[in-house]
Parts: sequence; structure tokens; C-alpha cells
Amino acid sequence: MRSRPLVHVLLALGALGMVAPFIWQFLTSLKTLQHATQVPPTLTPDWRWRNYTQIFELVPFGQQFLNTLIMTGARALGQVLFCSMAAYAFARLRFPGRTLIFGVFLSVLMVPPQLFIIPQYEIIARLGWLNSLPALIVPGLFSAFGTFLLRQFFLGLPVELDEAARLDGANPLRIWWSIMMPLARPGLVALGILTTIWSWNDFFWPLVVNNDPEKMTLSAGLASLQGQFMTDYPVLMAGSLLASLPVIAVFVVMQRQFVQGIAFTGSKG
Repeated sequence: MRSRPLVHVLLALGALGMVAPFIWQFLTSLKTLQHATQVPPTLTPDWRWRNYTQIFELVPFGQQFLNTLIMTGARALGQVLFCSMAAYAFARLRFPGRTLIFGVFLSVLMVPPQLFIIPQYEIIARLGWLNSLPALIVPGLFSAFGTFLLRQFFLGLPVELDEAARLDGANPLRIWWSIMMPLARPGLVALGILTTIWSWNDFFWPLVVNNDPEKMTLSAGLASLQGQFMTDYPVLMAGSLLASLPVIAVFVVMQRQFVQGIAFTGSKG
């Protein structure tokens, strides 16, 4: 009991350390450029709210927000659908080479994703998808991590459910859709949130395949505000804060389901 206040103090300090960058970002977004770049730095803002409207004048923020929203939603839906199908096959179905194929899937997690940039770019270019939404969406519709995450969840569900469904004449596709998917809702939510955060923050791939400002995502569009000789940091901070709010809101609303999904997923091996 005596250690409880100390634990609370440590947790408060940790929380402050996590929130401090956002506080600094918000205060900087309300400063003038001269005030934001002065040395030593100060916390006092100038309450320059015009920075939040200026971001819409410098880049097509609304269109880039829509592009990011479409890309993120499509990727999250695709991963939940395709990864759950693959995960169910690896967890429940018996077929030759299952263990070997799953091992190959896991080996992909050990390869730096930057190594796939060139072959992926070549495929997208040959398909004529450069500067388009499919170029942003298709490479992120499936992941080895999502397959592994949901496979662990499916392994934790009773096998008797499959057996009872087979006795009733259900095929594997029907079992996956009607029985496994509803029961795997916490794991699906966890994967959806992880994919949403990853896709919303994805920077390198959107920057490579789309160079038209109207086809860029927010991460790539905001990067274009960094000049070679000068960067308007208050405006950049304002845009970054606006771009961060949606994904923060999603996590705050869904955090209980996210934690529950991760906990259930790690309960079986």
C-alpha cells in the first residue's frame, strides 16, 4: 500500500512524457516563425490561429485528407478480410505444406519493408497506377503480421465449434464467415486499429508512388512544406496536429476493444 503513491507518481511522469510532445506541438502551432525558431525556446504562444487556415492555402489539405481516409479505410477493411481468411486456413485447415508455408509468411516479418519498395514500384508502374488511389491501397491490403495476429486468436477458439458446424453441413468458407468472424471480433478490431494507425502514418510509400499534390496523402503532403532553405514550422505543426487528431480519436474511442483483442490474441500459442 505504501508503494501505491510512488507508482502513481511514476505513471503520472510517464504520461506527462508521452503528452509533452503534443503540448509542444500545439504551442508551436500558435507561434510566429520568428518566435518558434528563437533560441532559447519559450513555451509562450502568440495565439496565431491563422496558421490553421494557412495550411489549407499552401497544400490541398482537404483532398489529401480524403485520400488518406480512403486509403486507410480500404487497407483496414482489406487486412481484416484477407488476413482473417489466411489466418483461419493456417489455424484450422489441414493441407500439405501448411507449416512450411506459414514459416515463409513469418520470415517476411524479418525482412526490412524498404527492400520491397523497388519491386512494388515496378509492379505499380507497369500497371499504370502511378499517381492514383490503387497505388496507395493495393500493396497494403494484406500483411504477414495480420495473418499471424489473427491465427493466434483463432487458435484460442474451441475446435468443437468447427466440428459442430461440419456436422450441420457447413463448408470451411461458411464456418469462417458465420462462426469464426463474429467470435474473433476483438482480434479483428485490434488488427483494424493497428492497420489504421500504420496506414494513416505511412509516409515513404505514398511519397514514392504519388507526386501529384492532389493525389498525395497527408503525411507526404505535409512533408512538401519543408523547404530547402526555410520551413514555416508553426504552419507545419498546425497541419501535423490536424492530421493527428482523427487517428488519436479512433484510438481513444476503441482503446478498450484494442487492449482486449491484443490480450486474447496472446493467450494461445
